[in-house]
Amino acid sequence: MSVSATLRPPQSERNHVRRLSGQDAAGQDLTKGPTVIVPEKHLMAPSDAHEVAASIELARHELEQYTLRSESPSTPPESQVTDRFAYAFDIDGVLIRGGKPIPEAIDAMKLLNGQNQYGVKVPYIFVTNGGGKTEQERCRQLSDQLEIEVSPGQFICGHTPMREMAEKYSTVLVVGGEGEKCRQVAEGYGFKDVVTPGDIIKDNTDTTPFRKLTDEEWKNSRARNFNQVEIEAIFVFADSRDWAGDQQIILDLLMSQKGRLGTRSENFDEGPPVFFSHNDVIWSTSHELSRIGMGALRASLEAMFKAVTGKELKTTAFGKPQIGTFQFATRLLQQWRKDTHGIDQPPDTVYFVGDTPESDIRGTNEFNSHAENTWFSILVRTGVYKEGTKPKFMPKATVDNVLEAVQYGLVREQQKLVKEKAAPQTSVITE
Repeated sequence: MSVSATLRPPQSERNHVRRLSGQDAAGQDLTKGPTVIVPEKHLMAPSDAHEVAASIELARHELEQYTLRSESPSTPPESQVTDRFAYAFDIDGVLIRGGKPIPEAIDAMKLLNGQNQYGVKVPYIFVTNGGGKTEQERCRQLSDQLEIEVSPGQFICGHTPMREMAEKYSTVLVVGGEGEKCRQVAEGYGFKDVVTPGDIIKDNTDTTPFRKLTDEEWKNSRARNFNQVEIEAIFVFADSRDWAGDQQIILDLLMSQKGRLGTRSENFDEGPPVFFSHNDVIWSTSHELSRIGMGALRASLEAMFKAVTGKELKTTAFGKPQIGTFQFATRLLQQWRKDTHGIDQPPDTVYFVGDTPESDIRGTNEFNSHAENTWFSILVRTGVYKEGTKPKFMPKATVDNVLEAVQYGLVREQQKLVKEKAAPQTSVITE
């Protein structure tokens, strides 16, 4: 197995402190298009592949030995929670595929929860670009799939950071997802007046010539006169189930006078802002090939707006690889470690495991160049990325699956600890 990484971290990994103004970085990243931050030279250095391969084999061997020992009648030592490192996981293509757990995912969670040869428990969170359901519902679903207890305190959906915008916008259009779930999510975030495409179609059935509401959709949609409503912002919370209808309604609003349906702006510059919960063009499903996602809808909408108006449309994307999402994840992880494990300090290293180079790996690497601690990217081969292709954004390690990703981090941290203990102690002599 080939693993593109190096076991030895750079000399400055523990001591170098990188600082960032969270407000400035988040604002820049969320209001402008994707930016590329050139990695530091040590991130582009050739890897010692033979050393990494050896470390993975060592991890496998030690895991096998631990399994044999755990089958004996002796009582295993009590696990201790480490304060040195933590894990963050993407979900689709890493832990879950097509609604079912990837075979190695359950064992990987067991290792993190203390069933490992080192007797340590490792704190972890989940950061997914997916959404369309409340965080509580997603956590219940993931708990059943992975056979563990997942709390909303360790879970971020693509649209989770949008809850911070509920105080800024009152009447909003929410697009995507199944049935009324996205409306429920938005109302749970505190948005006061949430409109869906179904509401607009119910008010004027000619809005979308080729889409008619089902009996259930008609029942759930809320009747109102949209000639008297100003929609202040548009939020795409989850993947659209009707691209044609949803894009027609969004375009109507973008070309309207201050978000009032049935009107047209002279310059097409009065419409409400549009926010997407992520920008993944493709994602991993149960199909053998990747499927198009919300990023494709964003590209389509921007292209159609330009074709109709001749102007560029500026939209905003949350989710990975946006720096703001990783800052949000940092705050969530620190709060989770404090509330659950009593650790009131950031970990030295966060291992982020993902399957998409363009979002997971890119975002981790770029955030690592700013963060005060180390964010270490690990790419798995169970999702979007396929063996034989060259990732556009290079990870620090590439492994077959999430179990190997966890084994890799455990071994790497143990080796760092051994080196630190073996290092000669310096003493100060006073005369």
